[in-house]
Amino acid sequence: MSSSAASPAPPRAPRKFLVVVDTTAECRAALRFATRRAQHTGGRVTLMCPAQPPDFQQWRGVEEIMRDEAHAEAEAMLFDAAKQVNDLAGLIPELVIPYGLVADCLVQLLKEDKDISILVLGAGAAKEGPGPLVTMFSSSVQNIPVTIVPGNFSDDQIDALA
Repeated sequence: MSSSAASPAPPRAPRKFLVVVDTTAECRAALRFATRRAQHTGGRVTLMCPAQPPDFQQWRGVEEIMRDEAHAEAEAMLFDAAKQVNDLAGLIPELVIPYGLVADCLVQLLKEDKDISILVLGAGAAKEGPGPLVTMFSSSVQNIPVTIVPGNFSDDQIDALA
């Protein structure tokens, strides 16, 4: 075989769609879109829900209890979202529970996990605006493509786009 023969390109890892999980309607839209895109493209879904620090710090024992409660709450939201992903597409998502503020945890995860291909966010349709993460990622340059799904889209509209 000659050295000029082109070797096949290494197989590309499946796309990894990241969704930040919370209790909003726009999160539900982002979750559905990411799940359907992963299903249609042979990709994977990663769900992140930070355990957020308490607003105040008191005695160490109280802080540890509050931290544990925040972790349990994040875990419950992730398990619910993971069940939705599995029920919808038969996929088992990766679950990530960092500790800290949502925006900080998101930026850190995107730095650490180079397999994440696309961040999927839901945009709020209320008068308050699209939401802090959508605003953050639309106003500053980040090193990842972002898909913003309108939070008021129906399941059929989301499925048609994905």
